[in-house]
Amino acid sequence: MTVTPLHDRVIVRPSAPEEVTTGGIIIPDTAKEKPMQGEIIAVGPGKVTDDGKQAALQVKVGDKVLYGKYAGTEISVSGEELLIMRESDIFAVIA
Repeated sequence: MTVTPLHDRVIVRPSAPEEVTTGGIIIPDTAKEKPMQGEIIAVGPGKVTDDGKQAALQVKVGDKVLYGKYAGTEISVSGEELLIMRESDIFAVIA
């Protein structure tokens, strides 16, 4: 199945949650936090402005991004868990 986002939406592949802290402590599955960063794998064509023009998105496929803890909607595509969210839910691009 192929999913293509519409308007100003993007599809993000969340990063895997951390398994070990920087101090070397192993984090059990029950204590792992939901990741707040990931990689953009698809972008929509852009939002249509009030004057009918299409405003291009600032992010692109391949960008590593930071987003809110509860941002987006979880979807499953070919067994892979992804997030679909608006570009405005993204806080920053990681360089």
